[in-house]
Amino acid sequence: MDNEIVFQWELSTGGLLGVAAAAVAVLLLLIIAFRIHAFVALVLVSLLTALATGITPANIVPVMLSGFGGTLASVALLVGLGAMLGRLLEASGGAQRLTDNLIQVFGEKRAPLAVSVASLLMGFPIFFDAGLVLMLPIIYAVARRLSMPFLSIAFPSVLAFLSMHIFVPPHPGPVTAVDLFGADQGLMVIWGLVFVIVTWAVAALFSQPLTKSMSVPVPEILGSKRENEMTKKFESNPSPMVVVFLLVLPLALIAFNTVLNTLSTAGLVDREDQTVQTLRMIGETPVALLITVMIAVFILGVGRGKSGKLTELVTDSALGPVCSVILVTGAGGMFGGVLRSSGIGDAIAAAMDAMHLPIVVATFLVAAVVRVAQGSATVSLTAAAALMQPAILSGDYNSLQLVALVAAAAGGSSVVSHVNDSGFWLVSRFFGLSTAQTLRTWTVLTTVVGFVGFLLALAMFSVASMV
Repeated sequence: MDNEIVFQWELSTGGLLGVAAAAVAVLLLLIIAFRIHAFVALVLVSLLTALATGITPANIVPVMLSGFGGTLASVALLVGLGAMLGRLLEASGGAQRLTDNLIQVFGEKRAPLAVSVASLLMGFPIFFDAGLVLMLPIIYAVARRLSMPFLSIAFPSVLAFLSMHIFVPPHPGPVTAVDLFGADQGLMVIWGLVFVIVTWAVAALFSQPLTKSMSVPVPEILGSKRENEMTKKFESNPSPMVVVFLLVLPLALIAFNTVLNTLSTAGLVDREDQTVQTLRMIGETPVALLITVMIAVFILGVGRGKSGKLTELVTDSALGPVCSVILVTGAGGMFGGVLRSSGIGDAIAAAMDAMHLPIVVATFLVAAVVRVAQGSATVSLTAAAALMQPAILSGDYNSLQLVALVAAAAGGSSVVSHVNDSGFWLVSRFFGLSTAQTLRTWTVLTTVVGFVGFLLALAMFSVASMV
């Protein structure tokens, strides 16, 4: 799409930066001050930004639809199927039983830690948005069961998924950066886990005082009280092991896909083999979730004597509340897509690259600037790696320094998640936060993760240079 875009005029880097800043300011003004719905505001500002950056009228709508559709392609299926699975677990009473079991084993004080550790484990093979959706019923159930603020449980969990997503292969951002920098994938996994644990722990601790004054009720997005009453007959209280199986099954399928991909990349299996391709297809996240939902429908519904009509009612009740999440997230992807297509991120990142800063600092800053400009952590990390590749390959860096450079780019790709990031809207809607509250919490915490990661990378690079 980007290669086909025609511009009426070309703006300088300063001009592009000014348009980006003005677009974000107008968007926040519309949402916070004028109370315009985020979906409408995002679409409107996307249109105005495309016009201001000189994209021709004939190209504007295709660019907007490309950003919107591209985001929905990855988000809508995950959110829809994940919400159905969560609703089945919640309506059956399974999420509550697993929560009671967690509290019994770990105690009330350690239950939030148990949820976070589970999120860290789930975050290894699964992407940020899919992992968050899968964990929602457990997060909600633990928050309802305990007398703790909802955000004190929710944020440590979602931060675990974020840290895993940016620092550790097989997630696409770090995998691409490792490949472009010529780093070692195995070393990146090992050291990436160290970065994850430290950044997650610091950010999770930081989230407690940050959210202490916010009294946010547990969202009812997986089913309102009225719907809970309508589906009361669906309750069967499955054992915690059944719930664990349904949560682990998509992870296992996705992890199997990851293993096959690694083996095919190493040349140990034939990627063209139809059996390998079929097995990998089963492990694709949307297919893995679809299989899990179908099994959950049988185990929790038909297999327990529930009527097809009642089971359909339960699964259908999950879709209505998440429609707003899907549309707003798609519109956020539209805004980020317009910013990418306008060349704002590339122009600013190229200017940063030309400043001849120390290599580890430049790598972090380039990723951070692209992140702020266009939103996506994966795109930011990938773009920064591509921009910094020539300078890094021309240097004589050892294996640990290369890992540190990948981590520096990963840290930059995390900072300042805001209104052009689809993940920002997922957190906002799923946690029941206003735009202003999300900026004061999630935006700050993603920046903490990024800067802590950068400081670790800087220290690692400095020590490795002495070896």
